[in-house]
Amino acid sequence: METFHLFIILITSVIPILQLSKFSSAAHIDTITSIQSLADDGTNTTLVSANQTSVLGFFSPGKSKNRYVGIWYKRQPDTVVWVANRNRPLTDSNGELTIREGNLVLLNSRRRIFWSSNVSRSVGNDLVALLSDSGNLLLREQESVDREIYVWQSFDYPTDCLLSGMKLGWDLKTNFERYLSSWKSIDDPSTGNSTYRVSIPSGLAQTVLSIGSTKTYRTGTWNGVRFSGVKAPFFTVFEVFNVFDENEAYAMFETTVNSAITLVKIDPSGLGKRFLLQNDSSEWTTMYTLPSDQLCERFNYCGANAICTITGNPICDCLKGFTPRSEEEWRGLTWSKGCVRKTPLDCQKGEGFVKIVAVKLPDLIEFWFNKNMSLQECKEACLKNCSCKAYAKSDVRKGGSGCLMWFGDLIDMRDMPVKGSEQDLYVRLSASNIKSFRDANKRKRLNIILAASLTSGICVFGIGFWCIASRVRKRLNAKSMDEEIDLPIFDLATIITATNNFSEENMIGAGGFGLVYKGTLSTGEDIAVKRLSKNSGQGFREFKNEVELIAKLQHRNLVALLGCCIQGEERMLIYEYMPQKSLDHFVFDGKRSATLPWKKHFEIIRGIARGLLYLHQDSKLQIVHRDLKTSNILLDNNLNPKISDFGLARIFKDDQNEAKTKRVVGTYGYMSPEYAIDGKFSIKSDVFSFGVLLLETISGKKNRSFNHPDHHHNLLGHAWLLWSEDKALDLMDVCLKDSYVDSQVLRCIHVGLLCVQKFANDRPTMSSVVFMLENEGATLPQPKQPGFFIERSSNDDIGSTSRTENPNSEILLTITMPSGR
Repeated sequence: METFHLFIILITSVIPILQLSKFSSAAHIDTITSIQSLADDGTNTTLVSANQTSVLGFFSPGKSKNRYVGIWYKRQPDTVVWVANRNRPLTDSNGELTIREGNLVLLNSRRRIFWSSNVSRSVGNDLVALLSDSGNLLLREQESVDREIYVWQSFDYPTDCLLSGMKLGWDLKTNFERYLSSWKSIDDPSTGNSTYRVSIPSGLAQTVLSIGSTKTYRTGTWNGVRFSGVKAPFFTVFEVFNVFDENEAYAMFETTVNSAITLVKIDPSGLGKRFLLQNDSSEWTTMYTLPSDQLCERFNYCGANAICTITGNPICDCLKGFTPRSEEEWRGLTWSKGCVRKTPLDCQKGEGFVKIVAVKLPDLIEFWFNKNMSLQECKEACLKNCSCKAYAKSDVRKGGSGCLMWFGDLIDMRDMPVKGSEQDLYVRLSASNIKSFRDANKRKRLNIILAASLTSGICVFGIGFWCIASRVRKRLNAKSMDEEIDLPIFDLATIITATNNFSEENMIGAGGFGLVYKGTLSTGEDIAVKRLSKNSGQGFREFKNEVELIAKLQHRNLVALLGCCIQGEERMLIYEYMPQKSLDHFVFDGKRSATLPWKKHFEIIRGIARGLLYLHQDSKLQIVHRDLKTSNILLDNNLNPKISDFGLARIFKDDQNEAKTKRVVGTYGYMSPEYAIDGKFSIKSDVFSFGVLLLETISGKKNRSFNHPDHHHNLLGHAWLLWSEDKALDLMDVCLKDSYVDSQVLRCIHVGLLCVQKFANDRPTMSSVVFMLENEGATLPQPKQPGFFIERSSNDDIGSTSRTENPNSEILLTITMPSGR
């Protein structure tokens, strides 16, 4: 018979356990009753939720042969979001999940309990286990009308994933905590070292991401409305809820788009990532990472008593009244030792406070909290306590209330320009410091009065002139673009139709410039539409620069610009659509990387090199890209690489070897030392970026987030160590071990190390790079030590100022260099 039928035969003395595997393969069963079980018998039988969203079954992770019970999404079976017996695996395929004595239990082949829901209170025997579409496994009474009334749920015991509707935090009445903990490895789901939890020391909450006991990221404190100090990007596919009252303290999100799935996952390296699975996709998209590439998000990046300012130069600055603990290290962009007071506190009359505006408040280490005091009462209490170093209001609602006082160093502070995430901090200073600040303020006020009376007339005239000029300039900009660029101009209506009115379903990417949408023209041609946001860090200058440059460039390894749209406030670039996305989607994903043999990796590397050679030497213009990275290498249907994103590129004159800028732009991890520190850039800056990209492609690891248990070097330093120890092949991505050619890999690593040498003059030109890659017999010079050789500890990296680009990519840096005196 093609269809099996289940007959439940009731016998007065025995009720047999029925195996779910006996159901028809066409049936979708979401429930285990008290007379049923789910057996690991080789038939791959699973529970499937009502709408066929979530699946529960037995699995073996990675290369492990151990068996676990887990939950995953039907559209993405390789992403397990919950594991029952994570710390006690079964060693054979004879496990059974069933209900026994009021508990959901996992039995081994000897019928011994390996895992249990451990419900301690007395419940009825008529229980069922139900898998919901949200991915929640519920143990509930079978006759209960409300499916959400339960005696136990998996959402109370998360593993490494936070799902829609799952709480992260505390039940304060029972002192029960729900938190995330990473897997130990991709082959081992047992409890790892990385955790993400809501911390509530002395009754005040903040969320903390840690590796072991070392914090890597934290939000600010709960301010009565939300967890402050968060600069997360805004997305419409989910909504965040934060609750902190006498009963509960938790964070939670709910998906707002029915066709989309989003989750937060903590990985073994200590990163928290939010992923999105859209309706028409079978692959996860990374929406953002915590901590992100913004250096200020790294825990205590600037050290004690310092503030991290993402638009500052340098990025770290001591608080008012403080000075670097080590001036020499501070000048060398090493800030981890932080700052100390210029004048020690002596608790004498005249001490006061300086107000630090709009910041993420310091970590809750040595502190005191009272929710009933006013800000004035808090100030007076701090002055009376000689150990009090700073104070702030703890609640921002209704003008502010509550008192927070700190008694030690002020740790992990950053500027917070995002409204609602910032609070003001009042830092205690000595009497002499307070007097000098007051004198300086008096002089400043006098200068302001004199300047105001002199410039008031000029300002009135200037405002009027600016308003008129602004209108004229906008019209001229659009007109000049039409006249100067020899490109097809698309009208706005065509783009709106092609992108389904810029719908979320058509969105395929995001960046500092705005959003990227997939569109389909009336001819059936697929396009990619790069839409400049009005709030973009990139402005009209970068937009015009990209149009002018790409319009004059044609090469098989450069992305093709089909046209642009300039209408009203809208600025859009229309590109050929790249269905295989960008190189980073393959390189940094083991499964996708394994689908490309080494031969294809090598072809991609050579294609990028030829495209960069064209920019530097073979085109009509000599162009420095300034933002070469894996996410800016797009792949067509045949996986041919195409360099994209020319918004930051610059044209060099024929006799020009180098340029210098006060506004450094690029991506952390790919920028050359001379560019990141001194603002000097040249074709050799691009060569450095290419070298990083090459080593990342070979290793499958990101330079900026590389971790190794034996040292603190970044990927460049790790490659250099392996090269020095004659173990260069150990750098190779394990996914490519079966397909690579030794000599080609060694040559690529050799070339990569030549490209990332510290000094620009030591690096080869791209013509030499192409020659070395394509000629096995070429003799290569020995590489010297790379630039940015050591990746310092999390508080100690090379600093730069950044502006957000894509939550799915690297962080785009912008540094304003100081003028010489």
